[in-house]
Amino acid sequence: MKTVNVILLAVCFLLPLKHFGEALPGNPHFSHRSNNRMVCIRGGNYHPFLQRKDQPDVVKIHPFMLDVNAVTNAEFLAFVKANPQWARSKIAQLFADAGYLKQWAGDFVIGGDKIDNSPVTNVSWFAANAYAKWKGKRLPTMAEWEYAASAAPVGMSKRARLTRIILAWYDHPNPVILPPVQSTYKNTYGLYDMHGLVWEWVDDFNSVGIQGDNSGTNVKSFFCAAGSLNSANKEDYAAFMRFAFRQGLQARYTIQSLGFRCAKDFFRN
Repeated sequence: MKTVNVILLAVCFLLPLKHFGEALPGNPHFSHRSNNRMVCIRGGNYHPFLQRKDQPDVVKIHPFMLDVNAVTNAEFLAFVKANPQWARSKIAQLFADAGYLKQWAGDFVIGGDKIDNSPVTNVSWFAANAYAKWKGKRLPTMAEWEYAASAAPVGMSKRARLTRIILAWYDHPNPVILPPVQSTYKNTYGLYDMHGLVWEWVDDFNSVGIQGDNSGTNVKSFFCAAGSLNSANKEDYAAFMRFAFRQGLQARYTIQSLGFRCAKDFFRN
């Protein structure tokens, strides 16, 4: 197995960027037949959007695996059936607020095939984290997610065009019935819907503070002059919105437009 991992790591580094996410012989994570495919995101340097005194200017991202798309309602239902303590009527209030899975018809019934393949939302960080562990995975770190999400859409080379896509999405409310996964765009890593479908939980969603505030409560400062003081790009309005949204969250919150996808360390079996 170690030999296989070394070979795959070499492939991950040597393949041109446009080939990331395509099927690789002998690697089950790249199977086109699976509804839960993962792609290899090769490592690199991530420049944090917000610069803190206790954080380096550049964060090293090691190669990791990331789900091609967000977890769907049907996939999360399988988790709930296998772990009934996470059912809507049984989950402890400590782990989710009253909106948990409110779009479902019942504990073990989604209530219509229209959203079976839509991203699951109204799930807390606790529930997303439990699902990831059940699958032998984890939630991506914020640095990993931002790094992977910064890739341009296939066929679009300019980052400015990605920013326009994101801002156009922010400008419109989410529909009551969310479209299915893989319905927006695919980026050059082979990932779908990193922007444009739902927000996504990350493992360390509340780790960013403004001016030394790590409490996750200083949201207003993102929307005034103080919010841009330590930002890497003061014109990246889309990133300001993401970071402000994350800072306003608590782990038990459930939101209609907030879902998740899973990650995995590259060398983990």
